[in-house]
Amino acid sequence: MSKKIYFLSDAHLGSTSHADSVETERKMCRWLDSVKQEAEAIYLLGDIFDYWYEYRHVVPKGFTRILGKLAELTDSGVEVHFFIGNHDIWLTDYLSKECGMILHFEPFIREMGGKRFFLAHGDGLGDESRSFHLLRKIFHSRFLRRCFSAIHPRWTIPLAHNWSNSSRENGGIADYLGEEKEYLIRFSKQKLKELPDLNYFIFGHRHILLDLPIAEHSNIIILGDWITYFSYAVYDGESVKLERAYT
Repeated sequence: MSKKIYFLSDAHLGSTSHADSVETERKMCRWLDSVKQEAEAIYLLGDIFDYWYEYRHVVPKGFTRILGKLAELTDSGVEVHFFIGNHDIWLTDYLSKECGMILHFEPFIREMGGKRFFLAHGDGLGDESRSFHLLRKIFHSRFLRRCFSAIHPRWTIPLAHNWSNSSRENGGIADYLGEEKEYLIRFSKQKLKELPDLNYFIFGHRHILLDLPIAEHSNIIILGDWITYFSYAVYDGESVKLERAYT
């Protein structure tokens, strides 16, 4: 393959974790400008926004720069794939209609350049926490989503941001736990038994940088984030490498 494929996750735009969320957005736009000539496709693997909820006629305020830049890329012929994360699961068709992105609501397997990729944000995969699965079930409930939609955004948006920031401050993200304890590694090894031809598992969610061989022909990549690392992965047709943006 002559062009490259890029993977990025966990920008959490709008979060108070950023010293300046708008500046992070500008940095992402500069990075997108720097790769657009070489990019065949860009995969955004979830939690690009710290909170995103689409009402029928309303979307969250802000993110003008990044949405405009992504629309510019898709208009120019670059494939941009957007995966829901656990912070931006509540979307319908705005990002596809207005920005031209391809939306993914489930893990996605695709062959690229002769290699097989398993792509997902990572939340809920191999995680045995009961509280997390209960929370995930609530967030994915269509009935509760309709109930939430009935509340005015001036109440729901501050509530969502406060919950997200409180969760992070209270230890929602842990450092690397080791190969035996990381649930995404356990999940990948199990999935490899079912689908032994998978070459790369690429995830976000954990906010750690990881490139780990789990079989002779298979690696798991965890993409870091755009809060601390400003990291991404790039596939050149031969291998996937983790990089950091310095734009």
